[in-house]
Amino acid sequence: METKQNKKESWLQVIKFTLFSISAGLIQIGSFSLFNEVLKLEYWTSYLTSLLLSIIWNFTFNRKFTFKSAANVPLAMLKILGYYAIFTPLTTWGGNALEAIGWNEYLVLGLSMLLNFITEFLFTKYVVYRHQINTALKNNTEESVNESEE
Repeated sequence: METKQNKKESWLQVIKFTLFSISAGLIQIGSFSLFNEVLKLEYWTSYLTSLLLSIIWNFTFNRKFTFKSAANVPLAMLKILGYYAIFTPLTTWGGNALEAIGWNEYLVLGLSMLLNFITEFLFTKYVVYRHQINTALKNNTEESVNESEE
């Protein structure tokens, strides 16, 4: 059974993840618009490049501030890349297909981003950082204690 403190912490994680995802979404929409409107790249090229930029941003800030994890960064990134190895082809193919039949590319992008937000939070919390949440705090506290003992 989840304690009151754990529930509060979980809600704070949802709020932080949401705020960082919004900032990553702004990066994705801004770069997608640049690639789509100014550079006139194809949908899939614009989507993949803007998605990559938002992934890097979101991963970095959520690891440090949302989940406060000291987990092995290359391993955590590899797990995120595994998630995107499935998510990206599906949404690129689906988005390209919907755009080809006349859907507005920004509606398609918005739907992909919403799906990404929900599934990435769950994957990050319960797979990537499972048993590793708040370990950066513990490691910093242990280092401080060890330094003060010397």
